[in-house]
Amino acid sequence: MKAFFGTACILTGALLAGGCATKKYVMSTTAPIQAKVDQVGEQTAQNSQQIQNTNNQVKQVDERAQNGISAAQEKASTATDKANAADQHATDAMNRANQAGEKADQDAREIASVREAVANLDDYKLQTSATVLFKFDQYKLTDDAKEQLDKLVTDTGSDKRFFIAVEGFTDSTGSADYNTLLSQKRADSVVEYLVGKHQVPIYRIHMVGLGKMNPADDARTREARAHNRRVEVKVFRADRATASMSTQSGTAPQASLRPDQDKQ
Repeated sequence: MKAFFGTACILTGALLAGGCATKKYVMSTTAPIQAKVDQVGEQTAQNSQQIQNTNNQVKQVDERAQNGISAAQEKASTATDKANAADQHATDAMNRANQAGEKADQDAREIASVREAVANLDDYKLQTSATVLFKFDQYKLTDDAKEQLDKLVTDTGSDKRFFIAVEGFTDSTGSADYNTLLSQKRADSVVEYLVGKHQVPIYRIHMVGLGKMNPADDARTREARAHNRRVEVKVFRADRATASMSTQSGTAPQASLRPDQDKQ
């Protein structure tokens, strides 16, 4: 009996000793594994943080890149707009330059024409003239005035190069502005008669209203005032020698004072 209990105690002690030894073994075995697992977990967490940081950096770089691209596109668009505007300005400047050149050419031609006309004036001589009188404060042609104008056209004949100067006047009665207007109306009446009745080309007539300027009679009598209410009509023709030289040089003949005579 004593021997049994002794054996039992020994077995129990052995089992208890074996159980303690197993637990220590397990703990000694798993501890490094757990440490490794913890290390791996910590490393994983660090890696995850680094990945997140990298993603944030990539996102920031991408945003900066997009902003840079947008800015570059905006600058490119602005540059394109500026280039287009510059092209338009250049085109406008070229058009203005061309217009200015054309205007300069036109002005040069007109100046040359005026110079030629002025130079040719020296070649024109007074051929015939007529003075038609008007009633007080009137600008309607009288029958006598019409007869004088008819005779003026007849006396001119078939001259090819000519121009007519028509100068209207008044007496000294009334204001200067009124007299100027009245003298212009009197000159108009003469021009209308020459153009309408005798078909004189209007471009060959030079007309002016001079009011009470250049009186024909300086006296202050009723007769003097009657002489000043007038229109002086003067026909100038080119000097015959000049006209002959123009014909020989091939210059086209000008229209005559009486167009119907050109057909004869």
